[in-house]
Amino acid sequence: MLRTLADFSYRRRWIVVAFWVLALGATTVANSSFGGEWRSGARLDGTDSQRAYDLVEKYIPEKSGSSASIVFEVANGVGTKRVAIEKYLAEIRAEKGVQDVGSPFAADGQISESGTIAFATVDFEQDAEFSVVDTLQEKAAALKRDGVITEFSGFQFTGGELPASEIFGLIAAAVILLIAFGSVVAAGLPIITAIIGIGIGLGSVGLWAAVVDTPDFTVQVASMIGIGVGIDYALFIVTRFRESKGRGNDVRSAILEASTTAGRAVVFAGLTVVVSLLGMILMRLKFLNGLAIGSSTAVAVAVLAAMTLLPALLAIVGKRIKPVFAHTDSKRSVWEGWSRLLQRRAVPAAALGMIALVALSIPTLFIRLGEADAGSSPKTETVRRAHDLLAEGFTPGFESPFLVVVETPDNASQATPAMLASEIRKTPGIAFVTEPQPTEDGRAALLTAIATTSPQDRKTDSLLHHLRNDVIPKALEGSNAKAFVGGAAASNTDFATFIGQRLPYFIGAVLVISFLLLLAMFRSVLVPLKAVIMNLLSIGAAYGVMVAVFQWGWFGSLFGVSQGAPIAPWAPMMLFAIVFGLSMDYEVFLLSKIRERYDETGDNSMAVAQGVAATARVITAAAAIMVFVFGFFVFGSQREIKLIGLGLATAVFIDATIVRLVLVPATMELLGDRNWWLPRWLDRIVPHLDVEPTHRTGPGVGPVTSDSPLSGW
Repeated sequence: MLRTLADFSYRRRWIVVAFWVLALGATTVANSSFGGEWRSGARLDGTDSQRAYDLVEKYIPEKSGSSASIVFEVANGVGTKRVAIEKYLAEIRAEKGVQDVGSPFAADGQISESGTIAFATVDFEQDAEFSVVDTLQEKAAALKRDGVITEFSGFQFTGGELPASEIFGLIAAAVILLIAFGSVVAAGLPIITAIIGIGIGLGSVGLWAAVVDTPDFTVQVASMIGIGVGIDYALFIVTRFRESKGRGNDVRSAILEASTTAGRAVVFAGLTVVVSLLGMILMRLKFLNGLAIGSSTAVAVAVLAAMTLLPALLAIVGKRIKPVFAHTDSKRSVWEGWSRLLQRRAVPAAALGMIALVALSIPTLFIRLGEADAGSSPKTETVRRAHDLLAEGFTPGFESPFLVVVETPDNASQATPAMLASEIRKTPGIAFVTEPQPTEDGRAALLTAIATTSPQDRKTDSLLHHLRNDVIPKALEGSNAKAFVGGAAASNTDFATFIGQRLPYFIGAVLVISFLLLLAMFRSVLVPLKAVIMNLLSIGAAYGVMVAVFQWGWFGSLFGVSQGAPIAPWAPMMLFAIVFGLSMDYEVFLLSKIRERYDETGDNSMAVAQGVAATARVITAAAAIMVFVFGFFVFGSQREIKLIGLGLATAVFIDATIVRLVLVPATMELLGDRNWWLPRWLDRIVPHLDVEPTHRTGPGVGPVTSDSPLSGW
């Protein structure tokens, strides 16, 4: 099939190129006309905080939108600027999208004991918060000129866009490819293929958003992955094309060979990435379905482009691409010498590699999932300055209060909100509790509880569980009333718990499916088992680096991290989905070459050395591109951006160095022919998905079966 597809792309090269260009234009137009809207939040069905929000939407729909705080500071007292502050509040109260605006000077207003700090709460209409934040900040300019320091607290005011990683990534890719290929034409093909592929992929993401809940950061994730795999896949095929030309083949023959060898590896590598990304659906968060489907679509488009568009482009410019001659490839001899060195010292090499991975993974055992509060944001951000003012004037927990929603279905239970407020007020760790605000029909009431500790503090989590498990049940005992705790701090805790409970199932499912795919590809039990374990260890090492830097604060100043804080709950899931897929890319390309050499020679040591020599340079170039792409995220202003950037860059770097260049050759040398052991009964039931079916001219011995001397392994 791949040969037929490649031959068609060769013979109908201009038609294929025109098709891809038209597909890019059509997808872009369709996305602009029919693309859906992004989601900025997620339901956490079954959690206490979601039940609280459902009650608010049911009984107090006008309060179902989000809220934020405007913080004022005046050196000689906020009362001296009351007229200016109230004028400003009146102006923003009239803005479209603003539901209500409180006042620090009202009866229930909040002014610090010193009188220098105050705040006003802004309630937004549902899904309208981001449309008015700029206006609120612009109108505050007059206050600042009048001597009133004005800052804003709330996720709506979190600044810092994602870096233009696509542009930086393409620039880095161009430089690395030029160095690797030494040819502008050869270096340009992977970039052209990736640009067209990612353009169509991103258009598809927008169309998916029309039918599936899709988070607003899907475009950045799909773009990041699409560029990486698009360039990587084209890089491997172009490299094989040049090698084939170096053996004297013409352009057509070289295209067919590249498409049926490296191209087949691309198909299965892409399949592992798609499986890894679609595994996020197992998290059972409807919010993530669009992310999983959209990003996997971008990968699928990249694979299709590598198998059709790239052969067509090679047919057009292939004569101008310089071949690679084996006897002049000094880099290959260097890598083969490296592999031979490791094979001679296989035990210490494997031991040192494993020790390094395990040591880097140790901090993962202490990972704490949770959202960092605004105190971890850069001081250049208004949310950080607002956080500091609120903590100074009131309490560290003031910016993220607990929202307690009480449902009072009958007259007898309508006295319970006041009783509950009294009990919460007595609870250690609570700084302040508002009086209950009942609805007009008396069916529900709201009260706000503020902790003495910051939202990211472990004590705040403990306090939340104490309220839910002890204080509230005791206060409502004997009544029909029900109470649930929501608010940002409670939601973050519930989200971390939700993700933490489901993450093992997600990781387990991806590992099992990937193992089965590799088992079918390489007709071996130990090779896929070793690949899964090593990839898991490399990701664990990346987790460990994240914990050390962002949770413990080690070397934080080098990365612009001001203090330690919990790890964002979505980060381990996202990192695993992306990195495991990319790691399997490199694994498939390396093992497919080793398997090809083994089937030709029947010599495991030679196959490993030559396989490493043939792929090390191209894998290193591919990994370098990804490290640069992900590394640019570390320069973002936001903690979450830095977190995912450092984690991804670290994981790819470790995988391409310690794993691919040390552990793989060392462990495969130690296992010898046992690498290719496959019981005969398993060989009969596992489907054949041969990765490299061509060029088997040597005395290959095939898989070791149960009739082999190795069957007892």
